[in-house]
Amino acid sequence: MKEERYLRRLGLYGYDKVEPIVLAALVTEDPLLLIGKAGTGKTYLLNRLSEELGLEHRHYNASLINFDDLVGFPYPDNNYSQIRYLETPATVWQAESILIDEISRCKPEHQNRLFSLVQECRLQGLSIGQLRYRWAAMNPCVPDQNGTDYYEGSQSLDQALADRFAFVVQVPDWKDLNDKDRRRVSDPRGEKSPSKKGGTLKERIARARGLFERSITELPAALQIYAVTASSQLNDADIRISPRRARQLTRNLLAVTATNDGLFDESLFRLALQSSIPHPAWGDAADESLVQAVHRNAWLAAFGEGSDQWLNLVLLERSLPRRIKKLLREAPDPDTGTLAVTRTLATEPPERAALFAFALYPALLESGNGPVGHEGIHELGKLCSRIIDVDAEISWQAGYYDKSSLHPQHARLSQTLARFRGKKRARTGQLFYYLIANNIVLDDPEAYAEELNQCITAIRPWLRQQIRS
Repeated sequence: MKEERYLRRLGLYGYDKVEPIVLAALVTEDPLLLIGKAGTGKTYLLNRLSEELGLEHRHYNASLINFDDLVGFPYPDNNYSQIRYLETPATVWQAESILIDEISRCKPEHQNRLFSLVQECRLQGLSIGQLRYRWAAMNPCVPDQNGTDYYEGSQSLDQALADRFAFVVQVPDWKDLNDKDRRRVSDPRGEKSPSKKGGTLKERIARARGLFERSITELPAALQIYAVTASSQLNDADIRISPRRARQLTRNLLAVTATNDGLFDESLFRLALQSSIPHPAWGDAADESLVQAVHRNAWLAAFGEGSDQWLNLVLLERSLPRRIKKLLREAPDPDTGTLAVTRTLATEPPERAALFAFALYPALLESGNGPVGHEGIHELGKLCSRIIDVDAEISWQAGYYDKSSLHPQHARLSQTLARFRGKKRARTGQLFYYLIANNIVLDDPEAYAEELNQCITAIRPWLRQQIRS
C-alpha cells in the first residue's frame, strides 16, 4: 500500500522526509521547533496544521511581541485579592495551539519567560487550560558554510530553553526538493489550496495517539536500550545529552513508532534521533556521520539478533572491568569473543587497549579453555609481550639522560606507584613503564591504576572457577 502523505494534501511539498516527526509531535503534543532558512515554509506549515486540526490558534512574532500581548492587561479582581488579565483575541489564555515565530530573535528576558509556556503550558504561574500544542520557528543562528546566508539578529537559543523542545527539526530548502516538488512549490495557485480529503489528518493523529498511549504503559524494552545506548555514545563524543533529553528520546521513538502503526523501522529511528538532538538551536549541530554511527550502534544493540546484539552491547560498555566481565561470562562462542577482543584493541585509545590486554591475556592463558578463540588470544599476546619486554628499553633510555631530562610523566607516575605495594605495584609499574616508553600520556594516573586493579578483581572469580573445573 502506498504510504499516505498528509502534508502534501495541505499543499506542503518537500517535507516528506521530516513528516514522520511532525506527525509524532502532533501525537505526543510535545513542543516542536523548526529551524530553516527564510522562505522554506516553516510558518506556513505550522499555521496550516492549526487550520486543518481546527485549533484555536495564536501566531506571535517573538521579535516584535511584548509580554503583555501574551497575557493581556493586568488588573485586580473585585476583592483586590489577586491579579486578573484583560483578554483580547491575541492573548494566549484561550489558545489550543501557539506558534512563536522568529524565536531566535526574541529578547533574552522574553526567552526566560517562555520556559514555562513551552514546557508546562503555564504563564505567570497560571495554567493555560486548553493549550495543547507549542510550536516555534527560527532561522539558523550561524552562517552557512559557504557564507551565502547570514541572518543578522538570529541568536542562538538559551540551551535550557532549546532543551524544552522535544523535537528540533531542520527543514528542507530548495536544493533538497525534487523537480516535481519544485514545480509545485513555484505554483502560486497551490499556496492556499484546500486540504485534499482522504483519511483526514485528525483521524490519523487520533489513531496513532491511541496506540502511543497504550504502548507507553508497557514500554518496549528495545526502545530504552536504543535511547540509553545512543545517549551514552553521544555524551562520550562530547555531545551532551541530558537525563531529561534521554527520557524524551525514548518518548520520541515511541511516538514515531506509533505513527508507523507500531512497527519498528530503522530509518524512522535514525530520523527520531537526529530530531531529538537540540544542539542546532544554539548553532552546534552534530556531525551527520557521527549521528549515523551512533544510530547504527544503538539499533544493533536494541534489535540485533544473537551474537551480533551481544557484541554491540559489549563494545558499547565504556567500563573496561565490566566489559571484561561480560566477555568472560557471557560470550556466546569463541569466535564472537575473539571479535570483542580484536575490536576493543582496534578502537580503544592505546592506553586503554594496553590495560585491556595486560589484564586479560595472562588469565586466558592460565585458564586454557576460555571464551576467546586462538586468534583473539594471539592478538592480546602480541600487545602484552611488548608491555612485558619494555624493561630493556627503559634501562637503555635511563643510561643516556640525567634526572632533569626524565619523561615529563615520570614524577606523576612515580607518585602514584608510591601508594601501592607488592604485586599491585609491580603490575602497575610495568604498565606505566610501557606508556612512558611509547610517549602515551595519562590524564589521571590514579584512575588508570584503579581501573587496572578493577579489571584484575573482575577476572579473579572467573579464573578460580575455570581452574577448579
